Amino acid sequence: MSMPENEEMTLEQSKDDSSSLSTADTETFNPNSDIEGKFEGSDQLAFKTDIPEQPVTQKRQPYIPSAEDHLTDLGVARATIAASKEHPNGTTEDDYARRHQHQTVVQQHVDYWDQDRDGIIWPSDTYHGCRAWGWSVPLCLMVAYLINVGLSYPTSPGWLPDPFFRIYVARLHKDKHGSDSMTYDNEGRFRPQQFEDIFNKYDRDHKGGLTFGDLLGFWRGQAMVFDFFGVTACVLEWIATYLLIWPADGIMRKEDIRRIYDGSIFFQKAKDYEQNKHNKPGVLASKLL
Repeated sequence: MSMPENEEMTLEQSKDDSSSLSTADTETFNPNSDIEGKFEGSDQLAFKTDIPEQPVTQKRQPYIPSAEDHLTDLGVARATIAASKEHPNGTTEDDYARRHQHQTVVQQHVDYWDQDRDGIIWPSDTYHGCRAWGWSVPLCLMVAYLINVGLSYPTSPGWLPDPFFRIYVARLHKDKHGSDSMTYDNEGRFRPQQFEDIFNKYDRDHKGGLTFGDLLGFWRGQAMVFDFFGVTACVLEWIATYLLIWPADGIMRKEDIRRIYDGSIFFQKAKDYEQNKHNKPGVLASKLL
């Protein structure tokens, strides 16, 4: 079905106008410019990301994409891809992202523990999954207890708690808590803007990752008032992340952290330990607790 000629011209003109406006915005935009004035060719006021009257806004800057970024629509949450500016298509190794298009990113995060693919994670599933990384028996028992007891009830299909503390993957988004990075949204999607903000705000030396010292600033900066559960859960989650990655130089790389979110690193760590039963990171991590 062909479009009338005058409509085609209108459409093309609209595209040209939109393109020129976008270019003007890009050329004029400066996040630290004076708020007075407007973007060229637009009624939109220029804006700031920090003000000297509030030093915290200067200390913790949000991530602002550059023209060279391959990741577009940074503020749009991805249902099935943990996208970053370095990896806009998520985890491509072993075709991971493509094979998990039927799951939200938060469901992918726990897919490692659902080995029988029945959509239910038992405490024993959590225990055996952590043991496959080389973690000690006491540590794995503690992790299974904390995860399944703490996260089971919100995912239960009914009002009564599950007597076996099982986690139901289909309702995993109900386990979202506060005082974290907010990278997962309330439906389990992945938000690239919030993920990039972690490193722009808390990677103090721009080294491409986080040290344990950076985590202290992260926990303090993300903590919400009276949110005891959220703060506790966030601290424990990042401690577990540090123990799993166990960086030799003390820096958890950004890519490793991204793969924590979509769960792909869990499979890799289990594979690495299987190939080397004397995997030192796992042994050292277990001794810390």
